[in-house]
Amino acid sequence: MSVLRPTADPTRSEWPVGLGGADPETLAQEFGTPFYVYDLDAVRGQVEALRAVMPPSFDLAYAVKANPALAVVGYLGSLGLGADVASGGELELTERAGIEPKDVVFTGPGKRDGELTAAVRAGIRAVTVESPGELARLEAISAGLGRRTPILLRAAVGPATRLERVRLVGDDGAGKFGMDGESLVDGAVRAGRSSHLDLLGLHAFGASNVLDADALAEHIEHTVSAARSLASRVGFQLRLVDVGGGLGIPYQPHEEALDLTRLGDRLRTLHDSLAADPLTRATRVLLEPGRFLVGVAGAYVARVVDRKAVGPSTVVILDGGIHNVLRPALVGLEHRLQVLTAADGHRAERPRAVTIAGPLCSGLDVFIRDSIMVPPAVGDLVAVLDVGAYGFTEAMPFFLSHPIPAEVAVMAGRAELIRPRVEPRSWLDSQRLPNW
Repeated sequence: MSVLRPTADPTRSEWPVGLGGADPETLAQEFGTPFYVYDLDAVRGQVEALRAVMPPSFDLAYAVKANPALAVVGYLGSLGLGADVASGGELELTERAGIEPKDVVFTGPGKRDGELTAAVRAGIRAVTVESPGELARLEAISAGLGRRTPILLRAAVGPATRLERVRLVGDDGAGKFGMDGESLVDGAVRAGRSSHLDLLGLHAFGASNVLDADALAEHIEHTVSAARSLASRVGFQLRLVDVGGGLGIPYQPHEEALDLTRLGDRLRTLHDSLAADPLTRATRVLLEPGRFLVGVAGAYVARVVDRKAVGPSTVVILDGGIHNVLRPALVGLEHRLQVLTAADGHRAERPRAVTIAGPLCSGLDVFIRDSIMVPPAVGDLVAVLDVGAYGFTEAMPFFLSHPIPAEVAVMAGRAELIRPRVEPRSWLDSQRLPNW
């Protein structure tokens, strides 16, 4: 077995984290290739590492969008995490996963009336309000149901100037998310006067996959400061500040992991500041990690079905591609790959330039290009690592009508099927030819 990027490493013999100690060939024979596998022991390790540095005033809510597999969400709920949902479907998912509504926050723009109604009826911890119009709709729905709904107002954010190699989720100041300036103040005033809205505080989310602990801490500190200022100006008790997520994982060999110790030190200073002020002594700060908790715990395993020489390079074709793991094409960054060979792992071939690609009729369907390594053989398994977040959930599984891969969870080396493989016949049978 060898780790790819930047070069092959024939000395490694352990299975990758995402397989959780399970034998990949056994999984492949049982569930078919390609398949996704999630190591729940690794998820627990990430949760424990983060909790170890969190101050007492901080709560954790898992960002369900990162990986909405019911088994994954349910496991995180069993560890005591709440949930950040961004749709009615995710809200229902958390209910099925056993997460208490009081531990759920509903974020995101464009909430439908039906989704707001479901959130109000469920009695969740808070609804994040994105606009004056959404505030008015939520107030009317709450009044119609005779409820007083706890809310957060979402603050718009601008470009994250300090954050390199980050895909902004705060929309780079374009205005899709949240309110700014007087709209935010007006929203707080209206909510404060309403008998059907209970204003808890502020929500802001700046950027995604941040590896700089100081940059993350600065965003959190700025958000808490803005929330304190808004509460002071409008005159409401600041009970909750949702600072979003953004905690990153390294995808590339040259990247350093997030310094949790440094982040924890900064957050403890913030906690002390809140605790020292009688007006914020009871204020809770909510962190919404997603990728950080589940990203490293997932692997996508596919089998080599073909191999050919093209000039000086060897091209290896897998039976799975970017229709299942879209991120490499979407953001232009390669994931780490690991070749899972026979037990001895030795081949007589010499390392050479190797490209590993999927089966799609698209030039984008490439996992690595011209990596110097011993080329995998037909029949070998290749694992795409670090796909526990924004992997299957961000895919385009119907493209070219390949089978939809199974999802498998592993704990203590024991594998359980959590979503079965779906053959094309299943969704073809659900379609109809119109009788014109």
